[in-house]
Amino acid sequence: MTQATTTEGGAPATPVAGHESPACKNSPLQGTAVVFDVGGGSSRDAAADVSAAGPKPQARRSSPLHQAPLSIGGRSSATPPLVRPTGSRELAPPDDQRQLPRRRAPVHFPSVVRDSRSVIIFLTVCTRHRQTVLANAMAQELMVTAWRQAGFWAVGRYVVMPDHLHLFCAPNREPEHPLRQWMSYWQNLVTRRWPDRTQCPLWQRDYWDRQVRRGESYGEKWEYVRNNPVRQRLVSRAEDWPYQGELNVLEWHD
Repeated sequence: MTQATTTEGGAPATPVAGHESPACKNSPLQGTAVVFDVGGGSSRDAAADVSAAGPKPQARRSSPLHQAPLSIGGRSSATPPLVRPTGSRELAPPDDQRQLPRRRAPVHFPSVVRDSRSVIIFLTVCTRHRQTVLANAMAQELMVTAWRQAGFWAVGRYVVMPDHLHLFCAPNREPEHPLRQWMSYWQNLVTRRWPDRTQCPLWQRDYWDRQVRRGESYGEKWEYVRNNPVRQRLVSRAEDWPYQGELNVLEWHD
């Protein structure tokens, strides 16, 4: 809301365009700093001057506010706009990732291969409608069997939660098999063997993936993931959660 400013005599102050403030460059209220002329003179003299000279043209500011509507804060290309189309699909991230900006669909980037550096992908997969059907011995056995059968990628450490799972995987073939195709393959194997058909379709359509960049981040991410059952108050210690394991040792090397 703009607040009117007057001179000591009561006449409206004349805005004079000043320099652009560097602190406003990244602000949604970006504009021109305005310096007001607060010279002397009575309101009667100011009125006479205005009537004699005619209506004074309004000074044009260099502010971009007239070009686009104001927005509250900025957003990246990965963050959906505040107003979403009716009927748009938005996937629900797992509980330990809900503090992040929610997306209508995850963004999948191709693996980055640099010389002899390891390629390790961290995956999060959710059940459809967040059904709490995974944290049991039957579901764990079905998934482990499917991962061993789908040998295009090698599964390392994993943790199965009631409605989602986390795992680390690495390509096991040259050239690298597309990750999405491998995901669809083992998910279909599990779904076909799932005993309760009323719970199918079993999986959410998409998944979250992130490539591990450093050996230290691999260990740090695993320590965070293996403590998910503790944060969910399912067990008191991470090692007491039975639905976790390591199928292959994924060694990090630069």
